[in-house]
Amino acid sequence: MSSLLEKFVNKVEFDSYHEYKENFHVEPPNNFNFAYDVVDEYACLYPEKKAMVWCNDDEDYTFTFKDLKEYSNRAANFFAKYGVKAGDRVMLTLKSRYDFWFCILGLHKLGAITIPATHMLKTKDIVYRLQKAGIKMVVCIAEEGVPEYFDEACAQLGDYELIKSFVGDQDRDGWLNFREEINNMSPEFQRPSREDQNSNEDISLIYFSSGTTGMPKMIMHDYTYPLAHIITAKYWQNVLEDGLHYTVADTGWAKAMWGQIYGQWIAGSAIFVYDYDRFDAAQMLEKASTHGVTTFCAPPTIYRFLIKEDLSQYDFSTLQYAVTAGEPLNPEVYNKFKKFTDLQLMEGFGQTECVICIANFPWMKPRPGSMGKPSPRYEISLMDADGNTCEVGEEGEIVIKTADGKPPGLFSGYYRDKEKTERAWYDGYYHTGDTAWMDEDGYFWFVGRNDDMIKSSGYRIGPFEVESAVISHPAVLECAITGVPHPIRGQVVKATVVLTKGYKPTDDLKKEIQNHVKQVTAPYKYPRVMEFVDELPKTISGKIRRIEIREKDQKDS
Repeated sequence: MSSLLEKFVNKVEFDSYHEYKENFHVEPPNNFNFAYDVVDEYACLYPEKKAMVWCNDDEDYTFTFKDLKEYSNRAANFFAKYGVKAGDRVMLTLKSRYDFWFCILGLHKLGAITIPATHMLKTKDIVYRLQKAGIKMVVCIAEEGVPEYFDEACAQLGDYELIKSFVGDQDRDGWLNFREEINNMSPEFQRPSREDQNSNEDISLIYFSSGTTGMPKMIMHDYTYPLAHIITAKYWQNVLEDGLHYTVADTGWAKAMWGQIYGQWIAGSAIFVYDYDRFDAAQMLEKASTHGVTTFCAPPTIYRFLIKEDLSQYDFSTLQYAVTAGEPLNPEVYNKFKKFTDLQLMEGFGQTECVICIANFPWMKPRPGSMGKPSPRYEISLMDADGNTCEVGEEGEIVIKTADGKPPGLFSGYYRDKEKTERAWYDGYYHTGDTAWMDEDGYFWFVGRNDDMIKSSGYRIGPFEVESAVISHPAVLECAITGVPHPIRGQVVKATVVLTKGYKPTDDLKKEIQNHVKQVTAPYKYPRVMEFVDELPKTISGKIRRIEIREKDQKDS
């Protein structure tokens, strides 16, 4: 069965990174709508083509594109019944329930705006989002207190009118039962004429940022955003036509858009979704290997857990490619994964604000720890504090040039926040807030968030290099490096460490780890302060919240 790639790009196959970088471009048709132009098109051409393999710990389902067309039509009719129109904001807090895909496609068909959100939000988080985004409706899971948090948020806001729907078995007062409702809806939905539907510039998706350094921002993406993920899926994740791609991500995290819907389906690959209650590395490996996953993407945090398992127990015969992003990859993780699977982890870099914009692409030999090279149509530079372009080997902020036009997949701005948009996007560049350096061959190397840089005795120390050094000690499972105030040095390096099973925190282990770091990186970077913890504070998307560690240390000092 053919993919739809050729409809949306100038060329599909390339012989080198250089050819790909210089010649590839996406060609969005006018009034593009992913739900109609991809999902429904597949349903017309290849109705039995596999789209999604979904499982939890008890159930397994396979959905074809014909299934998705009908379920998304039912969802569109459901939303329309309760007054959702083009431009209305609808929040989806569905973890990895298959209903998420019905909902987002149905909302695309209506021209409404989808706001995915994690199930880990508390009342104050929901209040913030309802007020900031003006959300009209929510569809959420029934478990883990999520409906109660929404009820509390609405009560706090007084007269806020929110249409509430849940996915679950038990009826709830004041709530609509989503599955019950869509079962009663027609599987037919009339597509409006192209002139009457969305424009390419209309907003289809808003993600709240993970809030690593402050209050979450609302990141807007237009209707062409799915097409830009061809770069992510076809040329970074290297998905296979009629393959099965697995990106480990909750639908509340923008990574789900990177790996669980858009680019994979356009490129002809099915997606695999494992809706687990609690993360268990062994169970994840079992599910992925049993279902025959062919390409795999996960953040380094997940790989750190996976390599602690006995990988020889699992069948990886179908797995052909593996990538990672979301935070920097420690070389120790790269080397151990390659030893077990003989696969090179291909790292990439991007943000909720864009698609993959720097990556190790299939024609490149990866350099462990390097993000790789820029994606096509992305002109990327490193800039110092004075706005000058950095030399080879010099650290600077990653900036994306937009003076000649917005590259594919770059966001449209921060919703209802012109000030924050102009603070990040000015003088023809989008400023990512991330620091890196570039080697003589054009590979980029991540240093850290600008806010996470440590200044000690005149040295600028990026947390990533020190974290990599700490993690390479066998006792360490996870680590966060931060700076703590010091009367003479300004700041000193602190390591907050989660130990691997079988190790206990002792003064001797602390000294052993410190001496280990001195051996594998510059001695002045070693953590003079070390704290052992059971878990690291993380954002709702799984990224380490170093700001939370810094704030706690300031309160304790």
